[in-house]
Amino acid sequence: MRNDLTIYDTVADQWWSDEIRWVRTLKGLVPGRLSWFDRHIDWTGKEVLDLGCAGGFMAEALEDRGARVTGIDPAEQAIAAARAHAAQAGRAIAYDTGPGEALPYGNAGFDAVVCVDVLEHVSDLQQVLAEVSRVLRPGGLFLFDTINRNPLARLATITVAEDILRLLPRGTHDPALYIKPSELCAGLVRAGLAPGPMTGLGPRGINRRGDPTFGRLPLKTILYMGTARKPEAA
Repeated sequence: MRNDLTIYDTVADQWWSDEIRWVRTLKGLVPGRLSWFDRHIDWTGKEVLDLGCAGGFMAEALEDRGARVTGIDPAEQAIAAARAHAAQAGRAIAYDTGPGEALPYGNAGFDAVVCVDVLEHVSDLQQVLAEVSRVLRPGGLFLFDTINRNPLARLATITVAEDILRLLPRGTHDPALYIKPSELCAGLVRAGLAPGPMTGLGPRGINRRGDPTFGRLPLKTILYMGTARKPEAA
């Protein structure tokens, strides 16, 4: 089965243990993403939604930067793990269970929405983008990453990452759901968002455990990050 989202619940009780290599890989992506996202926003005091938060790696990193964070994910056990870890550390992160296509929040409630490792998994991309636009305040920022759709991206993320190196479980991704940057930009515009800068994301080195470290890359051929802004009210 492709696009197997059950994997996040299956390992929820070990999410913060650092014992599972592919979960460590997801954790290791957070600093690389934020090293670029931080250039576009001062998180301090911002109301931020982490859309597709899984067990809370990004949500906790955002709170460390001074944001007031809400996380949401359809994986119930992953959300339970995120809540437990936040409570253990005395964090004030609010976690909810639900899909990106139907966010349980009012209009214009967030200064920023962060959405990483998510858009290539959703059932209705355009509806998710519409929901992001709806919950953003005028002038609010959408920060995301996803996977490009081309033969090289399929080779890198499935043949190499899933089948050979086992950086991800087999079946994690469905290449049919990958998104070309031009398609995503068109979808953002349809949702009422103004696309901003984009850049590549990928491995930059290896740490002492043999896990890849990540950061910004010049090419968007495989993974890419981007921003989009909701226009200020007229």
